[in-house]
Parts: sequence; C-alpha cells; structure tokens
Amino acid sequence: MPWPATCRVRCDPRQGPYDLVDFVVAEADAEQADGVLSKAGLRVEHPPEDWLFKVYTDDAMVDILFRIGGVPVESPLLERASEVEVLSIRMPVLAATDVLSAKLAAMDEHACDLASIIAVARAVREQVEWERLRTEVADNDFAAAALFLLDPLGITGATEG
Repeated sequence: MPWPATCRVRCDPRQGPYDLVDFVVAEADAEQADGVLSKAGLRVEHPPEDWLFKVYTDDAMVDILFRIGGVPVESPLLERASEVEVLSIRMPVLAATDVLSAKLAAMDEHACDLASIIAVARAVREQVEWERLRTEVADNDFAAAALFLLDPLGITGATEG
C-alpha cells in the first residue's frame, strides 16, 4: 500500500524538521491503513472532516489524506509519485503537478492564498506539467486566475504573444 508524502516535502525535501507532514493513501485502503497504524500502537483520530484521519506518535501528528479537494485518492495519483530523498531518507512523494493541482483545486472565495501558491509554484516550476495542470483546474476560476498571475512572472514557462 503506497503512502506518498505531499506538499511541504515535495516543495523542498532538504528542509526540516517539518511541523506538518501529510501522507496520502488510496481511499479504498484508508480503513486498512487506519487498522495497521492502530495495531502498530499509534494513536489514530478521526476529525469531523471526512477526507482524512490523524495519526500521533508522541507529540508528532501526521495527517493521512484519502481525498484531496473532494476527489478520492486513487491509484493513478499514487503511481505518479516519485522517490525523493527527504532528510537522508528515500520516500515516495507526490508529483509536483499533483501537489500544485490539489492546492489550486482547493481555492475558492474563502481560501484564496495566492502568496502560498506562488511560493509553491516557484519551488517546483521545473517539475510541473503545466498543460496537464491547466486542464485539471480549468473549471476553477480561482485556479485559472492564479495561473494567469504566474504566467508573466515566468514561473509557468508560458510565453507571451
């Protein structure tokens, strides 16, 4: 059962320690993952949000996401993950395009933090499949606006004219 890490690790794997680490698991495997972690002696909590559960070891908390932006995590997303060295440990990490797609898809009138989008996009710009990303978020006007702002900054590689 693959468990790739998400945003903070993908955006700068050499930094740390991380104050928040998210891992993703296929929605179909979420119940099994919960059981495995509980049997290993970790404390598992289920917050009101219906897209994740939280795992604690000592004072450290890890979010396990099985839905991202309302979309169930499925095999294709997990299969696009690549191994990255994070603080001297090789682990699967979601593809940069998928991380940025999830951040953009989450944008709406209540969550529109363009500064964090710009920072993430700059950090991973060479790793992003920009055309696929544009297609994936085309129905979200906030995401389209964010991409419109990224273009003239030279982050997306789009050329004018």
